[in-house]
Amino acid sequence: MTTEYDVAVVGLGALGSAAAYHAARKGARVVAFEQFELGHVRGASHDTSRIVRTSYEAPQYVALAKAAYRDWAALEAAVGGGGLALVTVTGGLVFLPEGGPLSAASFAASLDHNGIPYELLDADAVRARWPQFRVADSVRAVYTPDSGIVHATKAVAAMQHLARAHGALLRERTRVTAVTPPHGDGEEGGGSVLLTVETTAGGGGGGEYRARKVILATDAWTNELIAPLGVHIPLQVSQEQVTYFKPADVSAFEADRFPVWIWHADPCFYGFPAYGEPTVKAAQDAAMNLTTPRERTFVHSPKLLDDLCAFLAGFLPDEGREPLRTVTCQYAITPGRQLVLGALRRHPDVILALGAAHAFKFAPAIGRNLAELALDGQSTDDLSKFGIPSGTGND
Repeated sequence: MTTEYDVAVVGLGALGSAAAYHAARKGARVVAFEQFELGHVRGASHDTSRIVRTSYEAPQYVALAKAAYRDWAALEAAVGGGGLALVTVTGGLVFLPEGGPLSAASFAASLDHNGIPYELLDADAVRARWPQFRVADSVRAVYTPDSGIVHATKAVAAMQHLARAHGALLRERTRVTAVTPPHGDGEEGGGSVLLTVETTAGGGGGGEYRARKVILATDAWTNELIAPLGVHIPLQVSQEQVTYFKPADVSAFEADRFPVWIWHADPCFYGFPAYGEPTVKAAQDAAMNLTTPRERTFVHSPKLLDDLCAFLAGFLPDEGREPLRTVTCQYAITPGRQLVLGALRRHPDVILALGAAHAFKFAPAIGRNLAELALDGQSTDDLSKFGIPSGTGND
């Protein structure tokens, strides 16, 4: 069986689901494949909450986040005219300890460049407004009032629902085993990319598909598909974890009294107010518990949990706090943790989308731009800083 489409999307996490939705919304014939079940826990798009923020030290990320806020609002409107809330604004703090890798000045310059409101706060100001935090006098913080939380599972499901509503065919438990660009399969004048797929849980859907453009939103599995094309992205794959805690007094951590926060140091930590349940969520970012998708255990690290608890004891003291559960996820880190969004140079009909484990906040904007690249040949937003790294075989 060979089936023709305008766009094929491989991988239906946040980025792939967004791309499938926006491509279908533009009227394209879209097919999308997910090797596991929709909403699975083997990648980086499951669970409830993700931080959304414009507070980045690099202006290209602020610009993309600014666009993403508009796309999040449009997505909420599309799924029910405001009846389904995906984003909850809480305000957000980025803590910058003395001697850390980033400066308040770099954040200020980046936010100023993009016209984003913010405040630079000293430790006294932080403690006065949020007495839950205990920070040294040498710590500075950047506060952005637009920061908040997006509901991860709801958001991905909403984009998948809308993709289907616009005519996209979404196939779960269907693994793409090969991507062959035009002429790569020995046929002259094929003019489209050949995808070889197999079903992993029985039923139909296996065989061959052709698409004018293919978007690979395959995260830790990307190199399996692009290696035959002579390209290799040096990804570091790790099993990460987040922990939900029961605070002694949950009212002190409600979203209208407590912000999302990031401790930008080495190691880096981040956390959330109570959201959807009487708990707070916190984690170490990029702990780099290295693994592969096949070797991942899904068993959390007691050491990482101990490290997190030790940090919180000093930073966010709460003698009655108890850890309730720890959930694992998978990071695929690109060089410099840069987003990778663009077509292969030698195979321009194949477009890569790698989020470097910080892309969920950008998801609807990334999906829209990927669809534009596939269907229009250019994106509305400037993606020039997010090209495929040099030295990967794409030169």
